[in-house]
Amino acid sequence: MKTYKFKLYKTKQNRYIHWQINASGSIYNHCIALHKRYYKMFGKHLNMYRLMKHIAKLRNRVKYWQQIGSQAVQDICQRIDKAYKLFFKQFKKGTRPPNFKKTRKYKSFTLKQAGYKFLEGNKLKIKNKVYRFFKSREIQGKIKTLTVKRNNLGELFILVVTDFVDESFGVVTGKIAGYDFGLKTFLTVSDGTSIESPLFFNQSRSELKAANLKISSKKKGSNNWYKAKDNLNRVYESVSNRRKDWFSKLAHQLTNEYDVLIFEDLNLDGMKRIWGKKISDLSFASFLEILQTVATNKGKLVHFVDRFYPSSKTCSHCGYINKELSLKDRTWDCPSCDKKGIERDINAAINIKREGSASLGLGDLRRLRSAVAVRSQNLSPF
Repeated sequence: MKTYKFKLYKTKQNRYIHWQINASGSIYNHCIALHKRYYKMFGKHLNMYRLMKHIAKLRNRVKYWQQIGSQAVQDICQRIDKAYKLFFKQFKKGTRPPNFKKTRKYKSFTLKQAGYKFLEGNKLKIKNKVYRFFKSREIQGKIKTLTVKRNNLGELFILVVTDFVDESFGVVTGKIAGYDFGLKTFLTVSDGTSIESPLFFNQSRSELKAANLKISSKKKGSNNWYKAKDNLNRVYESVSNRRKDWFSKLAHQLTNEYDVLIFEDLNLDGMKRIWGKKISDLSFASFLEILQTVATNKGKLVHFVDRFYPSSKTCSHCGYINKELSLKDRTWDCPSCDKKGIERDINAAINIKREGSASLGLGDLRRLRSAVAVRSQNLSPF
């Protein structure tokens, strides 16, 4: 599967898409209300197909809802049903059920087999309206879904998912590396190198402060207030885009150097409660998501070790566990093998690599072996 993202031209006609997204938000909130009411009355989950049937009847009477296609409505019901099933499955883990969203903050709607048509050039037809988009590349493969999405600035994008499979794998290196995530250093590699984070949020702190001061001095709801709000959203959007760009480049760099990348399965939500903005600025979860996507496309493997494995407290030379090691100790001496000045982060990265290599399952090794075999065939001159 491959996803293409294109930006729509900014025209007056885009208001029809904004109305469709708002109508999707209205249907979403109505479905959530029905779920809550049904559970309160009968104590069980509302069936997805009964909900679809009910919404289909309501759409015949509510003209506002007729702005979006039936498949977009079905997708809303399916996503809500999936969210509730996940909530009931992980109820003891503190997950929350889906809740209401402000219509103006609702982001997107999805069409599957029908409701849209790509015309010649860079034109797209949705609900009898033709829109133009910046076609930066050709769409390969059969289109599975089309998602129309808007950001906080009101800009519109289309995300096209196709069944195209890219068979151009990365270079086979045969190398394995362990990585330790830290607050001072973004990643410490088991070979002794380190990767510093640019901390994009921290870089833009003065711009964010100025934008917040401007919005606080305006009357809420006025034209100037909305202009100041757009300016603030523009700064946040810039931070997000720069961070994603850096993550993508780093993911490609790491997957070009190593075939197996091993990380520690950290409790990032717990870390965020302790260190707050620092963890949010590092955005390690977002990086892992991008890295796993890039690694899958290149036939590489991202593996995790258990979060309770004492990677920092274990001596990588003799295996001694220093139970008295605290977070403020950046180096320590091993009393068992007399190793002096053990670097905490490098030591943890080496242990993560060693533990991860030992815990690789047969399924992981077979998947990696098959990917290497496919790449070898593709690279073979015969």
